[in-house]
Amino acid sequence: MEGPYACFTRPEFKTERLSYPVMTPSAARGLLEAIFWKSEFDYRIEQIDVLKPIRWTSIRRNEVSSMLTMNWIREAMADISVRFDAETDRDQRNMVCLRDVAYRIHAQVDLRPHATDPEAKYRDQFRRRVTRGACFSQPFLGVREFSASFGPPTARPPIPHSEVLGVMLHTIEYGEAGETYRWFMAEIQNGVLVVPPQGAELPGSGAVRVGGRR
Repeated sequence: MEGPYACFTRPEFKTERLSYPVMTPSAARGLLEAIFWKSEFDYRIEQIDVLKPIRWTSIRRNEVSSMLTMNWIREAMADISVRFDAETDRDQRNMVCLRDVAYRIHAQVDLRPHATDPEAKYRDQFRRRVTRGACFSQPFLGVREFSASFGPPTARPPIPHSEVLGVMLHTIEYGEAGETYRWFMAEIQNGVLVVPPQGAELPGSGAVRVGGRR
């Protein structure tokens, strides 16, 4: 995976966007699902290799201040006169993001209980789509305007860089109570981010209902 820009936002910065120095496992999973998704399996990210030097840049963006909620969506679907005016809710914010990035993602396929085919079949389907450059939706690097290009893995070695990144998002689990976030202590060692099989739920980071209500 590579692209001219990327932003994998650190959660502790609420207003201004600041990226992690490397792709997060949740972003890597979203990239793979954009290429090939089936309800019969989940991607388990094992490792992310950083293939180009970590470079930073700053961008000014126009964003909106409000958060879209499911209640507002239902209201807009029921009443066509309900509209969102982005002009009156616009806010200019700074983004510190990455530029000229490239990654190699190592992942496994975990079958769900209702799957009827072996793992090898899904892996082969994924490889064929990558070779053809086919995808279900355009993959992106953290934010939708930062499109990603992809292809078969190369032999390019990871960069010689090591850094402790701190707490990083591992997975988002969806249940009846809402979204549950799981985390892990991330560290790049010689350009490689090793992802543990499971993340941990931090105190105070329990389920968050859709619409941003805890």
